[in-house]
Amino acid sequence: MAEHNDGARETGVAMTSTQSISTWAPLRSPVYRALWIAQFVSNLGTWMQTVGAQWMLVGDSRAALLVPLVQTATTLPVMLLALPSGVLADLIDRRRLLIATQGAMAAGVGLLASLTGAGLTTPAVLLTLLFVIGCGQALVAPAWQAIQPDLVPSQQIPAAAALGSMSINLARAIGPAIAGALVSLTGPTLVFALNAVSFVGIVAVLVWWRRPAVDRNYPPERALAALSAGGRFIRSSPIVRRILLRAALFIAPGSALWGLLPVIAADQLGLSSSGYGLLLGALGVGAVLGALLLSRLRSRFGQNTLLTVSAAGFAMATAVLALVHNFAVVLAALVIGGTSWLLSLSTLNASMQLSLPAWVRARGLSVYQLVFMGGQALGSLVWGLLAGATSSVTSLLVSMTLLLVCGLSALWWPLHANTGNLDLTPSTHWPEPMLVFEPEPLDGPVLVLTSYHVTPENEEGFLAAMAVLGRSRQRTGASQWRLFRSVEHEQTFVETFVVRSWGEHLHQHYTRLTGQDLLIEQAVERHIDGEAVSQHYLAVHDPR
Repeated sequence: MAEHNDGARETGVAMTSTQSISTWAPLRSPVYRALWIAQFVSNLGTWMQTVGAQWMLVGDSRAALLVPLVQTATTLPVMLLALPSGVLADLIDRRRLLIATQGAMAAGVGLLASLTGAGLTTPAVLLTLLFVIGCGQALVAPAWQAIQPDLVPSQQIPAAAALGSMSINLARAIGPAIAGALVSLTGPTLVFALNAVSFVGIVAVLVWWRRPAVDRNYPPERALAALSAGGRFIRSSPIVRRILLRAALFIAPGSALWGLLPVIAADQLGLSSSGYGLLLGALGVGAVLGALLLSRLRSRFGQNTLLTVSAAGFAMATAVLALVHNFAVVLAALVIGGTSWLLSLSTLNASMQLSLPAWVRARGLSVYQLVFMGGQALGSLVWGLLAGATSSVTSLLVSMTLLLVCGLSALWWPLHANTGNLDLTPSTHWPEPMLVFEPEPLDGPVLVLTSYHVTPENEEGFLAAMAVLGRSRQRTGASQWRLFRSVEHEQTFVETFVVRSWGEHLHQHYTRLTGQDLLIEQAVERHIDGEAVSQHYLAVHDPR
């Protein structure tokens, strides 16, 4: 509970409410609307490609081994490259990165279509190309999420997250059915070719879109330093850590339904592939309903209530899938499950986007993506092993129990009070240091000392405010932070923090501070006498 209180203190300002925004509001933006349509077409192609690839391997004598590897080849790169791709998306122009990666993925899928048409696609070739295409998807994901605040106002981010989830779930419901029909008529070559064409729309819209140019009077970040800075930000942000915890608590048990759905469809319900497609379609319909209801539900309930109710709804769907053999009842339960899945993930996704400043947004989202993909991958493995050792029904019932525990855990580990409502507007309120010489960007470490004079009656409030300020310093780049008290002058306190290089300290000045950091510093100033005095020191290295 102490961390919850700390998080609440750090969220001192509430921004404009997002609760009354229509789900469709982001579509009023021409660029967002065009990208959403193009993304939906591309998502359709991706799901069609998955079915086509699996169909190619069904007739192989090693099908039981090879078919699951299609999903592995597609998702493994996302897990391996999540953190590097987040760093890359924060260091270079995201629009150009997306254009390059989408174009490369189109070329990879086009090569797959050509080789398949020529009869040259062996299982090894197929899985290798799927892995390469998956690497492109891994590079796309953080950058795609990170540009959303550039496309719509912050008040519309929850609606944009819901629309993004709707696109994925609609494609998941429709794409396999289209692919199944095409594969049965023409084989997988046409499916792969259509997926290659599906990238054209996204590339065209990104080429048309023009982001405002950013003037930079500071050195670029280095990759390893940027990765370290992203890790420090997350460690020093109670709000972001809590979002990641809530995501892991929901996704790990929730992955059982997705992983065991084909088994239940075939063994318990006696369905064919078309019946399984209807089950996926029910989840997709539920996701659409969730997107339609999201705005209304957000206006009536808080984020934590939505997360609790959606966990309970998904638990109910999991229980029905385990215990009920009536196809119609299972379909209805999966509609509720799809709604619950979208409500939970849209709430978490929007909260994450609204809690990350622009300079670290892609890195933070890549960690969220790693939690999401890792939770699904490891969760599916655990539920599969449990089902093998016991039964699919037992595995689903254990998952249901943990989902209920996940919902109840919001009483102890809720999202912090102002999650998603921070003022993350870039701020350059730090004064320029008075330099007698200009250090090089790689010079360092840099030590910053700030002296404060505090009267006894203000001491308690000052110490509380400084604890929050310490996390602010660490979020923006400090590798070490301490507060000292003078033994000669009892009312004098000295704050020290160390930044790894002069270049990183310049990033603190020009890119990393936000309106929230300004509010935190102003809270400290209310408890001191006079003005704080800062000095900068550069490490001296032994020339020998």
